[in-house]
Amino acid sequence: MSSVTWTAQLDLLIRSRTPLIWIRSSEESRVETLMLQATKRLQRRLAQWDFIEGLTGVLNADGLGARQPMAVLQWLQQLEESSPTVLLVKDFHRFCDDPGIARMLRNLSTHLRSTPHTLVLCSGSWSPPADLEEAITLLDLPLPEAEDLRQLLNSIAAGSGAPLEPSVLEELTQACSGLSELRVRQVAARALARRGCLGADDLIEVLDEKRQTIARSEVLEFCDSENGTEAIGGLDALKAWLEQRHRAFSEDARRFGLPLPRGVLLVGPQGTGKSLTAKAIAGSWSMPLLRLDVGRLFAGLVGASEARTRETIQRAEAMAPCVLWIDEIDKGFGGDGRSDGGTSQRVLASVLTWMAEKSSPVFVVATANGIERLPPELLRKGRFDEIFLLDLPSGEERRSILDLHLGRRRPGLSLPLDTVVSRSDGFSGAELEQTVIEAMHLAFAERRELMETDLIRAASQLIPLSRTASEQLNMLKQWASEGRARPASIATRNEP
Repeated sequence: MSSVTWTAQLDLLIRSRTPLIWIRSSEESRVETLMLQATKRLQRRLAQWDFIEGLTGVLNADGLGARQPMAVLQWLQQLEESSPTVLLVKDFHRFCDDPGIARMLRNLSTHLRSTPHTLVLCSGSWSPPADLEEAITLLDLPLPEAEDLRQLLNSIAAGSGAPLEPSVLEELTQACSGLSELRVRQVAARALARRGCLGADDLIEVLDEKRQTIARSEVLEFCDSENGTEAIGGLDALKAWLEQRHRAFSEDARRFGLPLPRGVLLVGPQGTGKSLTAKAIAGSWSMPLLRLDVGRLFAGLVGASEARTRETIQRAEAMAPCVLWIDEIDKGFGGDGRSDGGTSQRVLASVLTWMAEKSSPVFVVATANGIERLPPELLRKGRFDEIFLLDLPSGEERRSILDLHLGRRRPGLSLPLDTVVSRSDGFSGAELEQTVIEAMHLAFAERRELMETDLIRAASQLIPLSRTASEQLNMLKQWASEGRARPASIATRNEP
């Protein structure tokens, strides 16, 4: 929801005499500012209450109800209609388990409908008691949009006496996307304390703040993604497809009528480069990479999983443009929904609905080792832009992968690879990397340079997954051959 739409929704709720509104946000200062603006527009009085200070903003009643939540509710109930008032209460959810407070709120939900007064609760995560759910109207406060951030940064810079250049302002605005107003102010305060002004040098500081913000979310992880798709051996068909989708994020693509790309599902055995591809996409597209730990979505409290899912989606959209990596999605959503009371099915439904309807530049990269546990609705056309099968590498791809790892670890060394390529049929990319590492151990133990014989010897000692899990791999290939997934590689495997 955009800030303009949110403001209009808040005004509508107040004008229509919605008695109890819960603004779900931890940004109290921002909520106060928005409520002050709303009451000015609607010609109402704004009163505020918290447990320590009591009531504020009302003549002859300042301090009323300090440490007495029931008293402030009674004050609102007895307030005359001649003074239309919006009462903003903070942390009030902590008292709602009290039977008397809960009863009083339900009474107010009826009484306030015939008065011009509104009660607004401001708090972060909360699961209202069942008997209050129908009485409370929820309004999620989105993170600041680009225009909000632009105005905030502009005002801070102007206040410091050093206005920002337009290009620097745009860079900082985009970098701050996904941060709360409080976090942006903290970054700006540190910059002003260090140099006395805002500037392009603060981009690194903003990135660190984002890392900390994501780390506090418990569900998302901010991943490094320095290398692009050039760090991947093979997978030429997938690389070409990704290059097309990258261009679809441009303004030219919007003018052409193309929608924003949704995402891609990468299916394949372990070690075929699915995780590496997710990181390479973010690296080559110069977008932040957010890794979603699906297991952490499923918290113990009733309703907490759904709340975490909403928070995760909101955070990802605020970070846009970005890449959202859902690792091993088959393990997160592949269980029996009956065993958890349907929580996993509700969370999956929320994610799928968002993927189908999202209008933000969040590119979803989901990875799965197998398809037998994936729910059918996840594989339906339209959920992802495409599904790719990452098969075991062909001979030419194995050569490319070996070259990459040798060049990374022993730059300048050139070795014949024909023999080791022919003897590594069925090896995954991860197993080829392990072959190079093992060969280097053999050479280092004898205090000499790496040789071709070391690679051949290391390959002969490794038993690939393709031999120990051949049935699973064959089933995956059969599934993909039925037209359900595109091959990620252009080359065709010719080895027996």
